[in-house]
Amino acid sequence: MPHEYPKIPGPFRRYTEGPNRNQLIENYWTSPELQACAMLEWVWTEKVDGTNVRIMWDGHAVTFGGRTDRAQMPVKLLERLAELFPEELLEQAFADQPVTLHGEGYGAGIQRGGLYRPSVDFVLFDVRIGRWWLDRAAVNTLASSLGIDCVPVVHEGPIHEAIDIVCDGLRSAWNLKYIAEGLVGVTRCGLCARTGERLIVKIKACDFPIRTKPHALAA
Repeated sequence: MPHEYPKIPGPFRRYTEGPNRNQLIENYWTSPELQACAMLEWVWTEKVDGTNVRIMWDGHAVTFGGRTDRAQMPVKLLERLAELFPEELLEQAFADQPVTLHGEGYGAGIQRGGLYRPSVDFVLFDVRIGRWWLDRAAVNTLASSLGIDCVPVVHEGPIHEAIDIVCDGLRSAWNLKYIAEGLVGVTRCGLCARTGERLIVKIKACDFPIRTKPHALAA
């Protein structure tokens, strides 16, 4: 059964009422596991502003979907996915082993995708085979073998270092004129919470004040 991609929490909870409603309460962690593991080494990749995509291979046929089974995708993106993932390619790569490739559909017409590229495309960020998530090195290797793009690793370090990088005005690897949407991090060794779900966290630029002077952002 293909897996829907889990929602990614931020590091801190938010005010639910009052003048600061929806703003982060720094150091009030969204889970005890994130707090306990905050100082470990996390692997941080750029968060792409697009639409979540699943490439699902069941060992015989390929299907495309969004983050959930109810999500819909633009026609141009579906056409691009069909070009990138013909059944012959996935059969050669995985034989009869079911696998789900998770990535982002991005580019002109998708969110602020025109800042990334003038046409729609796909970038890989995660791979799940059975109950296993591949580590970053394996994801990168698989992307290379399939001839597709993979989200870039921006940093490796604790959560507070990733927050500092975002607050300093992280530029997008796709277009250095623009501030990246943020970072997504997983622990290097793939630690899980008590629920059995993999620990993962996102740091969004819109949630944190950018320290870079405004005139520098337009440079």
